[in-house]
Amino acid sequence: MTEPAIDNAAKTPAGKGRPTPKRRDQEAANRRPLVPDNKGATKEEKQRRKAARSKAREGMLRGDERYLAARDRGPMRRFLRDAVDTRWNIGEVLLPMMLMILAASLINIANLQVLTFTLAWGLIIVGLADAIMLWRRTKARATEIFGEEPGKGSASYVVLRAFQMRVSRVPRPVVKRGDELRRH
Repeated sequence: MTEPAIDNAAKTPAGKGRPTPKRRDQEAANRRPLVPDNKGATKEEKQRRKAARSKAREGMLRGDERYLAARDRGPMRRFLRDAVDTRWNIGEVLLPMMLMILAASLINIANLQVLTFTLAWGLIIVGLADAIMLWRRTKARATEIFGEEPGKGSASYVVLRAFQMRVSRVPRPVVKRGDELRRH
């Protein structure tokens, strides 16, 4: 038995209906600049972005939760910030004192240089002791108020804030020195 001959031309697809593009044309179509051209951005759009950034910065400085970084958000972190801001810290005066000690150490008197370096090391030790006591008291108070210990990284958060001058802290202090420390 012989089978009838099948026309192979009828089985082949008819093609995609367009010619294959040249490689150089495809590569040229895919080329884009590494840095987009922002010259087309309007002045109004730039002003709008600038105003949004300014609003976000002001909100962050005020302590508005919407604009704070993730490390600063939450009632526990606010409590820790307030715990530092309600008291005087040795770390606040450490930087200005170190600058004066550095200036005094440039005077070429041996006894004065020994005194300045002794004073510098003494200030560092007192500052660290103050920061450790601050953390221990703050941790105990936070555990008492919130029912749990502050999370990981809270000790460094408190100590680093204590070593910053009050005017340079971000978010800005919202409590005065000597205010009663409470949960917000």
